[in-house]
Amino acid sequence: MTPSPPQPRDGTRGDLFDPQCPTRRLLDRIGTKWLSMTVKVLAEASPEEVRFAELQRRMPGISQKMLSVTLQGMTRDGLVDRRVEPSVPPRVYYRLTPLGLSLEGPLAMVRAWAEEHMAEVDRANARSRELADDD
Repeated sequence: MTPSPPQPRDGTRGDLFDPQCPTRRLLDRIGTKWLSMTVKVLAEASPEEVRFAELQRRMPGISQKMLSVTLQGMTRDGLVDRRVEPSVPPRVYYRLTPLGLSLEGPLAMVRAWAEEHMAEVDRANARSRELADDD
């Protein structure tokens, strides 16, 4: 059996189960906690812009480097618009594009599910560790 060719970039739907499909790479990118938190902060501010420093303040635990990498990827993927105000130091502003804003609903559902079921997952992990310790 020959591998499927990569999906065309003409707006057709991808196939997650095709190892060559770029959908897999996209899911890796949008499935991170930092991207989800960034989308939430920017969606709450929408349509206003948010400065880099404010994003970092509103996302406890994220390093400057990780926020920068996350925003670069989101900009590259068309989820975020970036605007630089020429000043010293430069002021950098971000806002969600319509594509990025369309991601807030699905990510909000995943965040809500995680918050609602975290205790159950923790209990399952504890049981799994107990069983492993018994072996």
